[in-house]
Amino acid sequence: MTIRTLPQIRAFERPDGLEFAPGPGALARWNGALRVQAAQSGTVIDILDIIGEDWWTGDGVTAKSVSAALKSAGDVTVNINSPGGDVFEGIAIYNLLQMHAGRVAVNVLGMAASAASVIAMAGDTISVGTASFLMIHNTWMLAAGDRHDFSDAAAFLEPFDAALADVYAARSGQKSGDIAAMMDNETWMSGSDAIAKGFAETLLASDQVDEDPAARASRELRGKSALSKVDAILAHHLPRSERRALIRNLTGITPRAEPRSAMPSAGLAGVADDLRRLVTNLR
Repeated sequence: MTIRTLPQIRAFERPDGLEFAPGPGALARWNGALRVQAAQSGTVIDILDIIGEDWWTGDGVTAKSVSAALKSAGDVTVNINSPGGDVFEGIAIYNLLQMHAGRVAVNVLGMAASAASVIAMAGDTISVGTASFLMIHNTWMLAAGDRHDFSDAAAFLEPFDAALADVYAARSGQKSGDIAAMMDNETWMSGSDAIAKGFAETLLASDQVDEDPAARASRELRGKSALSKVDAILAHHLPRSERRALIRNLTGITPRAEPRSAMPSAGLAGVADDLRRLVTNLR
């Protein structure tokens, strides 16, 4: 049986026009080729990608996929190496693991950042690699619009940050105010630091984590690689709907699924010319 007494995070309604994605700092540090070296017994859930569905290929870890893996499962092991992503999916996965009747052992292989760090907190035990990182910060999103839109967006994020701070505090034993300050400053914790601060219990043995050359090669050779880089760069300037249209017009490539609508934006002067040069260089 589980020993967890962590709070559930209540469901939030996802509004149109707000887009959640991994922060640029986490994406820059993330090594997506890290895997568990040895075979593991029992039910194993690998969270080794961004949180939420990638709108170019459908990759990414979703609550739906985790829910399917948990059906009829007893004790489970959750391996995490993720830069984060969609906070709604992260909360849903956290709640699924938190409510699971069996014990949940979490292993942080390389990184559990942002939404992925919330998922990690659902473990009865949390083990982290010596060279791995946990990162907590205030909810990170992309939005566009006038000052009223941004004011509404800021107000919308407040309960998310409060709810996540409560989870981190309950798991670590620290005061919510101290956790909130850590989130304000985007705090990165190494394996030993995460243990010292109460976010994990033990270090993973150095021979449990390895870099999978095949996984790295596969990721680098995917057709979406260049487009993902372009999309990540443009994400700081344009809402998803405009990025989608611009990339489609320049490359003829359409994402696999229609994105949610985004707040209107006038865009940035010269971004189309910059994108054309960037696409040419990345092809």
